[in-house]
Amino acid sequence: MKHYILSITAAALLLSAGCQSKSKTGTTDATADSTSKSPAAAPVSTAKAVDISGVKVADAKTILARKQVPVLCYHQIRDWKPTDSKTSKDYIVPIAVFKAQMKMLADSGYHTILADQLYDYLNNGTALPSKPIVLTFDDTDVDQYTIAEPTLTKYGYKGIYFIMTVSLGRPHYMSRAQVKDLSDKGNDIGSHTWDHHNVKKYQGKDWEIQIDKPTKTLQEITGKNIHHFAYPFGLWNPEAIPELRKRGFKSAFILGTKRDEHDPLFTIRRIIASGYWTPKTLSNSIKNSF
Repeated sequence: MKHYILSITAAALLLSAGCQSKSKTGTTDATADSTSKSPAAAPVSTAKAVDISGVKVADAKTILARKQVPVLCYHQIRDWKPTDSKTSKDYIVPIAVFKAQMKMLADSGYHTILADQLYDYLNNGTALPSKPIVLTFDDTDVDQYTIAEPTLTKYGYKGIYFIMTVSLGRPHYMSRAQVKDLSDKGNDIGSHTWDHHNVKKYQGKDWEIQIDKPTKTLQEITGKNIHHFAYPFGLWNPEAIPELRKRGFKSAFILGTKRDEHDPLFTIRRIIASGYWTPKTLSNSIKNSF
C-alpha cells in the first residue's frame, strides 16, 4: 500500500498528466453549473443489482463485422494558457472550439448513444439511431461538468464520463455531487481506476485498489451499477480482460489502436478530439477513422 499513498506534489503531477497515447490517425492521443433545462432522456442503468454473468456474448467475428460507431474522447475543455505546451494543447479543447465541434455534430445529424446502447448494438445487433456517435470524457475535470455537459444538453446530447476517483473533490476536479448530478441527468458514469495506474502493470492488490474500490465508490455515488471501463493511457493487455469481466464489466475502451481480434468488446476504439481541430477537421477524422 505504501507506494499508493501519493504525496501532494506527486498527486498533482499525476492528475495533470491525462491519458496519453499514439493514435492511428497520426495525432498524439491523450488520455471538462449546469442550469440548462435537460430534455427527457431514455433510462440508462438501474440501481438494482444486475448479474451479467449469464449474458450471452456474441463471437468476436460477429462483433468485428459490425460497422464501428465513432467514439470521441475528451479531457480538458478550457482555453489554452501561455504555460500549456504544444503537445498538451492537443488534449485541451478551447471552449469555443468544443462548442463549435458539438454544433457541427448536431448540424450533421449525429445522435449520441450511451454505453449500454453501444454494447447492445455490438453484441446483439440492436438497431441504433441514424448517425450514432459516442462522446466520452476522461479524468474527472470539472470543466466537463461546467462547460461540456451544458453544451451537450443544448443539443439533447448525453455523454459517458469515466471517473478517476482519486481526483474527486480536488481543486479543478468534479465533486461527488457533480458526478451524481451527471448520472441523474441521464449520462453514463464509468470507471477509470483510482489514480490512473497503468493496467498492464497490475499485480497483487492492484485490482482491489484500482478497480474494486473505485467501482464501489462510483456505485455508492450514483446508486447505479458500473459496467463500463476506460483504460488509463488507452493501454491494456489480454490478462486484464478476464479480470474486468469477472468484476461485472461488459465493455472497456482503448484509444486509437486496433481492436483485439478475440475480445473486441473490451477494446472499443476511441479517437482524441484534438484542441487543434476545426469542426471540419473533426468531421473528416470521424469519417476516416471509423
